[in-house]
Amino acid sequence: MRQTWRWFGPADPVSLADVRQAGAEGVVTALHGFAAGAEWPRNAIAERRKLIEEAGLTWDVVESLPVSENIKTQSGDWRGDMQRYRASLKALAAEGIQTICYNFMPVLDWTRTELHHRRPHGGTAMRFDLPTFAMFDIYILARPGAAQDYSAKTCSDAENLFSETDKAQAQALTETITCGLPGAVERWSLDDLKAGLARYDAVSAEQLRQHHIDFLSELAPMAEDLGLRLCCHPDDPPWTLLGLPRIASTLDDYAHLLNAVDSPAVGMTFCTGSLGARPDNDCAQIVRALAPKIHFVHLRNVTRETPGHPCSFFEDEHLDGGTDMVAVLRALLDEEARRRAEGRAEAEIPFRPDHGQAILSDLAVDGQPGYPAVGRLKGLAELRGIIAALTHPEVHA
Repeated sequence: MRQTWRWFGPADPVSLADVRQAGAEGVVTALHGFAAGAEWPRNAIAERRKLIEEAGLTWDVVESLPVSENIKTQSGDWRGDMQRYRASLKALAAEGIQTICYNFMPVLDWTRTELHHRRPHGGTAMRFDLPTFAMFDIYILARPGAAQDYSAKTCSDAENLFSETDKAQAQALTETITCGLPGAVERWSLDDLKAGLARYDAVSAEQLRQHHIDFLSELAPMAEDLGLRLCCHPDDPPWTLLGLPRIASTLDDYAHLLNAVDSPAVGMTFCTGSLGARPDNDCAQIVRALAPKIHFVHLRNVTRETPGHPCSFFEDEHLDGGTDMVAVLRALLDEEARRRAEGRAEAEIPFRPDHGQAILSDLAVDGQPGYPAVGRLKGLAELRGIIAALTHPEVHA
């Protein structure tokens, strides 16, 4: 498996030199200064690629080329946005970058209620607390009918939390929930969020699923010609939030999508952290079911703090949590072996240590939440150790 590392560009406190020292071979990045719906100029892509290659690395995966709300809802200038998306894909292909990660989550990207949850060892982790999120939804955002989406116990807990929350704490929580795509320039106010939600009033899960299929059906022939691999990231967390539809949360969701658009250019970004937040998702089983369509992998772990889903959870260390990382890596390595035997050009699957707990010197750095240097280095080292053990000749003797 090919070891990669997410990098947020020249302003990232984790430098490309740090990435090399961590042992990564490739970089996962994006042109974060461009909003969803904008066209990525080839010269900007070439400049970013040159910077990475001068550091002795390669730009292996784009994460993310964001899909606009116009495209997701098929409203506004969505045709113009599709044109610009196609132009961006062509520019990336011209610069030799073939794997493009994106998501189809409505309005918000990944959602947490706490970015620096203190752990017993003194480090911090990102966390999603269901009563806190319900408090935001019911009392701060004041979404009509929000209380109907939660159990009586969660609503009671949310009410108690709200009675203890001051204006500054409410504002901080709002900023945490609405922080948007990692690295992006866009930020949402409460009014922005309400307007974003209103765009989905008439969009059902079935319609959003069809819009996603339409999006890929239109792009797939061109992507095939250009040798591109488009891979959708799962919903995070993988259940309905704020009344919005979610369509990439389970094995069935992905099976439906990948059967509807059966193309070598269309696949999955497999994320153990996102999918692992649901107790009914068996991550190793999902790998084995969808293995030929997995173009890119995120490896992290979460511990569910409450039963069922939706639930509260925190981002645990890479080898702890609810996902059997050894079983997942074994399934991924089996798929690589199958691809090599088949003579498939992209037999090696790129992966990155996704997120990480902030530990040691990370605690003094104001970096991108979830992407500390030392915490991810620890995770990558642990994952590398599992891979080394599973591929050791004595294991197969």
